[in-house]
Amino acid sequence: MAASLTDSPQTQSKSREKMNGRSVLFCNNFKNKVMGIQLRFQLLVAAITLVVVIITTLSMSRGITGAPKLVEKKLPKSSLSGCNFYSGKWVFDNQSCPLYNGTNCSFMDDGMACQKYGRKNLDYLYWKWQPNDCDLPRFNATAMLEKLRNKRVVYVGDSLNRNQWVSIVCILESEIPKHLKFVHYNGSLVTFKAIEYNATIDFYWAPLLVESNCDDPSYHRVVERIVRVNSIEKHARIWKDADVLVFNSYLWWRLNLKVLWGSFESANAKYEYLGMLRTYELGLQTWADWLDTHVNRTKTRVFFVSLSPTHNRAEDWGKANGQNCYNETAPISNVKYWGSESDREMMKLVEVAIQKLNKRSGFKVELLNITQLSEYRKEGHSSIYRKHWDPLTKEQLANPTSYADCIHWCLPGVPDIWNSFLYAYLLYL
Repeated sequence: MAASLTDSPQTQSKSREKMNGRSVLFCNNFKNKVMGIQLRFQLLVAAITLVVVIITTLSMSRGITGAPKLVEKKLPKSSLSGCNFYSGKWVFDNQSCPLYNGTNCSFMDDGMACQKYGRKNLDYLYWKWQPNDCDLPRFNATAMLEKLRNKRVVYVGDSLNRNQWVSIVCILESEIPKHLKFVHYNGSLVTFKAIEYNATIDFYWAPLLVESNCDDPSYHRVVERIVRVNSIEKHARIWKDADVLVFNSYLWWRLNLKVLWGSFESANAKYEYLGMLRTYELGLQTWADWLDTHVNRTKTRVFFVSLSPTHNRAEDWGKANGQNCYNETAPISNVKYWGSESDREMMKLVEVAIQKLNKRSGFKVELLNITQLSEYRKEGHSSIYRKHWDPLTKEQLANPTSYADCIHWCLPGVPDIWNSFLYAYLLYL
């Protein structure tokens, strides 16, 4: 009750004491609440600070500085070592494919630049190979560059091996600043250099692996092709010191090659025809013998890429005679499909040469068996969507099938998968 003006001094004094008591109690309660809020706030700040410290410590322990880096997910070796990479199917995937933008690749080859030369149907960009037994690790360019730090990779073979070389260069160079990469041309040898990693990825033109009169990288369209099946040193000295060797050789043997015994300069040289299979077998034997004698087994890993199929005969997949890969827009769905231009006997000779080498001396060559999975991709070739170094005639322009390239592949495209197998072997197996 409030004190009135008519109350006695004693009454007024007691009233003031009651009011003062209430005020003190109120102030004490208010202070306690404020202190409680401050305490909770301080605890919250301390908790946030602790979380930040933990995250920072973990980041530093993982070597993360500046912007966060993608960490390569390391698959267990057992999940890939027992997997048959080459048995599976093509799956349309426009989320994770392609691995790079072909129109932005600084070192794209005009024979493979299908988008640049007018290809409108781009579905070929989005097919991913899915093995039946496992998932292929996605190609991580930074991880591959780190694996190849201070190393030299050499692709040796014909224009299809060059196709694969351009593929890996485009994959890797997309992650490298412009001033830290270059390509150098020196006759049969083309070199890509990733400066920061001191990594070198070469292509060396040797379409028959052994010496021949087709060894000039620019002028090899000779009428009569001659091969020295027992001579490889001319080429091999170039790639002797490589850390990774990737070979291929098939299409150039599909002719009636003349075998030369002796040197091209010798007046006493002898020539003979031995047939395609026997000639190929002798060339592979020379290649295998050279590997056995000269390659450092503790340093160098060796791969051989099986034949890359052509699609020159549309009757193979049920189309009219005289047609080919021109105007094809989808893969072949028949899992048993095998093109008539793919020679199983020649493939067997490669397998036998590799097996003999391993049995004889324990030398291991990994066979990248890309043939069957590439057989399905009739729509993946360069076709007419490439640079034509010779002017096209009116007759050719009227019939695009006549000049469609059904041998080489558009990039991005099928050879990217071949390199994904190489990536899996080098990083996981």
